Amino acid sequence: MADPLILFMPSGKRGRFPEGTTVLEAARQLGVYVESVCGGRGTCGRCQIEVQEGQFAKHGITSADDHLSPFGAKEQRYAKVRDLKSGRRLSCSATILGDLVIDVPQDVAINAQVVRKDADTRVIERNPAIQMCYVEVEEPDMHKPLGDLDRLKSALAKDWGFENLLVDTYLLPRVQKVLREGQWAVTAAIHRDEESGFAHLIALYPGLKNEAYGIACDIGSTTIALHVSSLLSGRTIASSGTSNPQIRFGEDLMSRVSYVMMNPEGREAMTTAVRAAIGDLVDKACTEGGIDREDILDAVFVGNPIMHHLFLGIDPTELGGAPFALAVSGPVSVKASEIGLMLNTGARVYVLPCIAGHVGADAAAATLTEGPHRQDEMMLLVDVGTNAEIVLGNSTRVVAASSPTGPAFEGAEISCGQRAAPGAIERVRIDSDTLEPRFRVIGIEPWSDDPEFGKAANGISVTGVCGSGIIEVVAEMFLAGIISEDGVIDGSLAARSPRIVENGRTFSYVLHEGSPRLTITQNDIRAIQLAKAALYAGIKLLMDKMNVDHVDRIGLAGAFGSFIDPKYAMVLGMIPDCDLDQVKAVGNAAGTGARMALLNRGYRREIERIVREIEKIETALEPKFQDHFVAAMALPNKEDPFPQLAKTVTLPERKTLAANDDGRGGGRRRREGGRRARG
Repeated sequence: MADPLILFMPSGKRGRFPEGTTVLEAARQLGVYVESVCGGRGTCGRCQIEVQEGQFAKHGITSADDHLSPFGAKEQRYAKVRDLKSGRRLSCSATILGDLVIDVPQDVAINAQVVRKDADTRVIERNPAIQMCYVEVEEPDMHKPLGDLDRLKSALAKDWGFENLLVDTYLLPRVQKVLREGQWAVTAAIHRDEESGFAHLIALYPGLKNEAYGIACDIGSTTIALHVSSLLSGRTIASSGTSNPQIRFGEDLMSRVSYVMMNPEGREAMTTAVRAAIGDLVDKACTEGGIDREDILDAVFVGNPIMHHLFLGIDPTELGGAPFALAVSGPVSVKASEIGLMLNTGARVYVLPCIAGHVGADAAAATLTEGPHRQDEMMLLVDVGTNAEIVLGNSTRVVAASSPTGPAFEGAEISCGQRAAPGAIERVRIDSDTLEPRFRVIGIEPWSDDPEFGKAANGISVTGVCGSGIIEVVAEMFLAGIISEDGVIDGSLAARSPRIVENGRTFSYVLHEGSPRLTITQNDIRAIQLAKAALYAGIKLLMDKMNVDHVDRIGLAGAFGSFIDPKYAMVLGMIPDCDLDQVKAVGNAAGTGARMALLNRGYRREIERIVREIEKIETALEPKFQDHFVAAMALPNKEDPFPQLAKTVTLPERKTLAANDDGRGGGRRRREGGRRARG
């Protein structure tokens, strides 16, 4: 007769085990992550599971509660001390008697904290680099001369299988005190370092320590986002964010590199600033989550190459010019104390690998999150910033590049541009008949044409246009026929609308009559064209390398990508034609990738392997980049068709204003018949 068949959900892993095997042991043999701090003593409660009852024809299993052993002494003792929900069992105590479908609950957390919604809420299978191990150590004996630490290591080897355990030096003078405080029962925090193959004892607690935490942090050039997670339950305990204080040294990345070049102390000043900001975020998150920073044992960081280098204290000046050499491209593993982070003394830091000189660990983390390498569809992943990071591929092949878009999308170089903040216009619509605009402002719920707009403003004045608003107003101006496909404002429309005003030899569009007066100038439109053309040309190069003429899915990553309306990004020609239902904002995918690497060390190995396999394309060395760039200056594009977009948006008649027209309407114009079915 065959041994009982056990199926674990939600992982779907299955196997046959002899009767009498504990569920915990079965999980371990199958590689299903079930936490157990106490080593099967039935005291931590981390290993709770549930039996799914019924007939599962698809799997050939009939599962029932009585296919597990009755409540044992360990479970009864635990249930008296702590709450054990109805239907829950301790997998270290319950033994297999028959076929079972076992559910591993994702909410098992003793002293669970409030879950914050700021982080991506996806469930991440847990296999952290930190393992909490409860052991009972033999007391000193005059007949056995082994030292306290040696007996501790012996207990960890016997109960948990950690042979040749390395011990952090700072613990040596603390071991005896902790052992006696815990009456010879302690919890050891073990860091399993895949690179060296050794395990390290990094922290030691008296008695049973039932929780440990880690941080996942995305260091952006504009903002820093940090999440604190339970390493045992996977829950996000608290999240915090702040502006990157390095902005005072330069708005964009290259200006910060220039600052380092011109100021000998610049690198150290920026490193100190970003580390201090991270320390403040840790304090804020710990206070919010009600935890002690001493209980933070692991940390994962991501960032673009320049942020990556400055965080680690590396001079980024080599990234300021060709060949854009990284000081280190592979993963970095250090002690938190070595880089000035005040966490637990033994806490470890892991920094994801960079893909190329201007495609950083943040792009690697986003790739880990969205997984183009795990799917058959051709997926494009774009993180729009002052330097766009682009990844394209599928399970067969992945390529990556960066493209110098500049700061226009973030409001810089735009006459009325500003960062996303209360008072900034973030959404725009223009009536194609009257050319009158309506808009939505950050901090004000109603649209500008709503009678309640003025009342809802509550003292918030309209001060500028942020990135998403800039994209929408230029796209809407194109759809309304205010600008030609070449981006020239049609001055002849001044006779139709007071919104079209003369501005020297060109014309501008008045978006808001107020103080300040917000206008979109010809120079503003040109700045957006240059930025979007650089982005699109980089994407086209990757499509050429992959020998494809379309993509199946597009993910817009980063804070900016989260606020872009995919339709307007496509009207503008920032991204290639695609079914709009398959174009999604993927949020802070880099931050989610950092959390994945924090909670499961298997993801660290995955992204390390994928980064080695990704083909890096240097746009500056590609002759076709300029050709793609020139074609991409048009809206949406001079050469590439946009049939999917044309199904959703009525594209205007092709109207090209001659170069000598100056947008005034008095020179030669050419109209090409009919509605465009392509860009």
